[in-house]
Amino acid sequence: MRYLVYILKRVVSLIPVLIGISFIVFFLIRLIPGDPAATLLGVHATPQAVKELREQMGLEDSLPSQYLTFLGHLLQGNLGYSYVYSSSVVDLITVSLPVTIWLLISGTVFTLLIAVPLAVLAAARRNGVVDNIIRAVPVVGLGMPAFWLGIMLILVFGLKLGWFPVAGYGTGVVDHLRGIVLPGITIALTLSPILIRSLRASMVDVLGSDYIVTAHSKGISTARVVLGHALRNAAVSSVTVLGVNIAYLTGSTLVVERVFSLPGIGQQMINSILGRDFPTVQGITLVFAIMVVVVNLLTDVTHAALDPRVKLA
Repeated sequence: MRYLVYILKRVVSLIPVLIGISFIVFFLIRLIPGDPAATLLGVHATPQAVKELREQMGLEDSLPSQYLTFLGHLLQGNLGYSYVYSSSVVDLITVSLPVTIWLLISGTVFTLLIAVPLAVLAAARRNGVVDNIIRAVPVVGLGMPAFWLGIMLILVFGLKLGWFPVAGYGTGVVDHLRGIVLPGITIALTLSPILIRSLRASMVDVLGSDYIVTAHSKGISTARVVLGHALRNAAVSSVTVLGVNIAYLTGSTLVVERVFSLPGIGQQMINSILGRDFPTVQGITLVFAIMVVVVNLLTDVTHAALDPRVKLA
């Protein structure tokens, strides 16, 4: 019960944060150079036509009035209308958001599959040859940008070996799964070095604890001690590290989506910026911000569930 109350309090505390995000997003978008009405009508549009379209889009109102209108529509689930795509912003995001979410999920799964075994193996073989090799991986990985890793994966596993598609998301479930593998691995290769270093350091500290020594003295196998006792306690701090980096990556998926031509909201964001599509840019920016807030919330909740020392009051 206390855990549910803790979650409810954390959710309620996010309301002022979300209001502040809406305020910042609204006014920052208005600072982008260019007139969206003039962009839509083209260079040959008359001043009268531009003015009429601005009035239709509500751009002639004062900024406070525009913000209150935007906030009112936002509470109703209305993010505006895209004149560039002739569609509501909600419909555009509904189509592209699942791609980005699956990209983040696949990236997280591949990160765990890569980082956890390597970190555990390095900690269990501390200061050995295996440990030194694994410790060198983060140093190399941290210097590789995501777009370069993506291009290398496309060249090797897409063009040369032909195992996975080099671009796009496909049309069926199988195509979706195949199309998300290389982008997910690209994300994993950028996150894994950080998680390996964090989890290995935590594992080394935990393996030196008294209760681990006691477990060994009772005749418990090394594998059971490492995986059953040490890993759970070491994972507490690493969950926070992983959550923070996923939250950071949420706004950076547009690079990976651009490299692999995925129809996610990152790709949609770039196209909307180039087209001066203010409502869509505003809506997607808001969704990105909310996703970061949600990831941070899930990180805090998971951390509280794993660590009994966290106060749930």
